[in-house]
Amino acid sequence: MLKISESIEIPLSEIEIKAVRSQGSGGQHVNKVSTAIHLFFNIKASSLSSFIKERLLSLRDHRITEEGIITIKSQDSRSQGANREEAMNRLKQLVQSVRVVPKKRRPTKPSRRSQEKRLKRKIQRGCTKSLRRRPSRSE
Repeated sequence: MLKISESIEIPLSEIEIKAVRSQGSGGQHVNKVSTAIHLFFNIKASSLSSFIKERLLSLRDHRITEEGIITIKSQDSRSQGANREEAMNRLKQLVQSVRVVPKKRRPTKPSRRSQEKRLKRKIQRGCTKSLRRRPSRSE
């Protein structure tokens, strides 16, 4: 079980993990050992609540396909176990990010006093800058 929170858990049977060869430099080791991990998680077929499924599917994330499959690739470490752990943590963070609904922003207006102060500062700043100008010739 991948524990997301006290009430949310994902059974490991719903997570598909494939070991593949890593990209990039690494010499002979990278060419013969499959240390990178591809993690696949089908949102629609999962046991998550419908609320979390909807929130995940509505995310605009490049890791989520149109079919509703989360694809996570981890290849930072040279060990397969560490990459598996990292991929699982990324999945956990993704699900945790949609768990809580953000508060709706209530638009506010600046107070009259703050508007007056701002305009007073602007006028003062303009006067200071005008005093820096070269004096005009009056002949």
